[in-house]
Amino acid sequence: MQLSVLADRVERLEAEPADLETTAAVADLLVDAGGGPSADSDDELATATRFLLGRVFPAHDTRTLDVGPALCREAIARAAGPNVTKEDVEDRLAERGEIGAVAAAFELGGQRGLSAFAGGTESLTVSEVDDRLRELAAVDGDGSESRKLDVLFGLFNRTDPAEAKLLARLVLGEMRIGVGEGTVRDAIAEAFLADPAARGVDGDVDGRSDGGTHPDDGAVTEDGAVTEDGPVTHATADRIAAVERALQVTNDYGHVAVLARDEGVSGLHAERLVVGRPVQAMLAQAGTAGDAVAEFGEVAVETKFDGARVQIHYVPPDSTGAASGLGPRIYSRNMDEVTAALPEIVEYVADRVDVPVILDGEVVAVDDGGDPLPFQEVLRRFRRKHDVDRMRETVTLRLHAFDCLHADGSDLLEEPFRVRHDRLAGVLPEAAAAVRTVDDVEAIERIEANALDAGHEGIMLKDPRSTYTPGDRGRSWLKRKPDVETLDAVVVGAEWGEGRRAELFGTFLLAVRDENGTRERARARGALDDDHDGGALDGDHDGYATIGKVATGVTDEELAALTERLEQHVVGESGTELSIRPSVVVEVGYEEIQTSPTYSSGYALRFPRFVGVRDDKGVGDADTLDRVERLAGGSEGPSEA
Repeated sequence: MQLSVLADRVERLEAEPADLETTAAVADLLVDAGGGPSADSDDELATATRFLLGRVFPAHDTRTLDVGPALCREAIARAAGPNVTKEDVEDRLAERGEIGAVAAAFELGGQRGLSAFAGGTESLTVSEVDDRLRELAAVDGDGSESRKLDVLFGLFNRTDPAEAKLLARLVLGEMRIGVGEGTVRDAIAEAFLADPAARGVDGDVDGRSDGGTHPDDGAVTEDGAVTEDGPVTHATADRIAAVERALQVTNDYGHVAVLARDEGVSGLHAERLVVGRPVQAMLAQAGTAGDAVAEFGEVAVETKFDGARVQIHYVPPDSTGAASGLGPRIYSRNMDEVTAALPEIVEYVADRVDVPVILDGEVVAVDDGGDPLPFQEVLRRFRRKHDVDRMRETVTLRLHAFDCLHADGSDLLEEPFRVRHDRLAGVLPEAAAAVRTVDDVEAIERIEANALDAGHEGIMLKDPRSTYTPGDRGRSWLKRKPDVETLDAVVVGAEWGEGRRAELFGTFLLAVRDENGTRERARARGALDDDHDGGALDGDHDGYATIGKVATGVTDEELAALTERLEQHVVGESGTELSIRPSVVVEVGYEEIQTSPTYSSGYALRFPRFVGVRDDKGVGDADTLDRVERLAGGSEGPSEA
């Protein structure tokens, strides 16, 4: 597939306002990318699917392009010609607010005479871009930034405006085309698993399907006629569920798209966990003891530890002592590998586990007496890339495992929680979190009081019958914490400090995710004026709604670390104010949430206070504006974390 074809389709997707039409259009694109049963089309289907989500690698793959906004801007400037500087690109970015629009605005390709690194002058294909970006990700060591710049220049130098827009967004992982994971999931089912007769194509959904829906031709009715009312989708709930399950165990939309096309539903159902390939963590909602008893009957109660979520994968050496197997690998909640930073946890697992496992748990910092320390102490270890041995002496860690996803060759996702916990206790009894099963509120409250007295964060309430659903935040797991509210917000702006902090960012503009048009509902109810003015920082942060600024609770050391981390994500500056690409999640406490026309959410945090950086969370894990609405209305229990 030519990159120009994908770029054109992406432009049309970006302009499509309706969910159903978007799903049908993505399905059509996947069918065209999948072409036919050849190796090239396999690669391009997988690649195009990932590109739609702004990814080069599957979500479970720890490789990254490691290209910051500054390097991308420099590559664009270089491809735009000798009269364009990086500062020119930055100025245009300040005006337009989005790197794709900036890349499309320049006339790139003017340096073809210098294209020693361009790899040719023919039109780019999706596969070639993927190959070049993978090469870029592998660049390391001295001079790596210069070599990455050469690769990016070579690509930008061969693009037209639509291609440049797509490439810039892809490089920075900022697609912003209104196509999320749920849309791609549904589109995979629609493209390759929907009833071929309903779609008017030949194929066999139990094996592979040789065709797809063409939404631009109108809707297909039951008798095969095409209407002019726009597209409809035909994938049933069970087909979508089959795609969802395969995605849960693989975390690779590209692989699942190919699998759905080539092997159909049976192939999706046959997909299994792989030790060494992390999956998304199952999540919990806030809830009360009364909720749990009413919904579950019997309730499995665990301590909620104030630590960092980890997933541990391990295949021991074989019984002959050969050095086969997979040494313990540890992944964060975001599926980033943190093995090197946690050597004592690696040693602990290797010394005690003798079968292949995938375990879910928390790593907690403890003092000399074994009592838990604040969450920020754990993050001091997770961030560590150097002097790990010295930090190991400074911050002591303890593993609390609470779930077992795989043991000794058997996947356990479909087993009830009580069975999974029994397997956990069998493979790693010393670290298995204690569970008590009770059926009354008073017993739960006593367990909670004991957990809080011991210095822990609260308790978890689980349905003993619940399966493990990666990435899902359902009602099978509830969490109960003291009534102190915090939000996980994204930093989208900053202001330079004053006095001794003049060289550091001193104030941070916070935003929450706005996925469901809540911001527009705020305008509709009159909580947000059309001409609200939150300052130069409160601009158009696509997909986010600002909710306030925080400046208190941050130490000088934390300010220095935050400034260094955020500077590479600055996308615009006006006086002392800076606009920042959403990339860092912080936890912030507050006294209450009140309506306000000052910020684009229609709300403001009263007396906000910085709690800490959530290195264990990506921007996709930040709180949503829908949740802020519930909290402001008093319709939600204690904070989610």
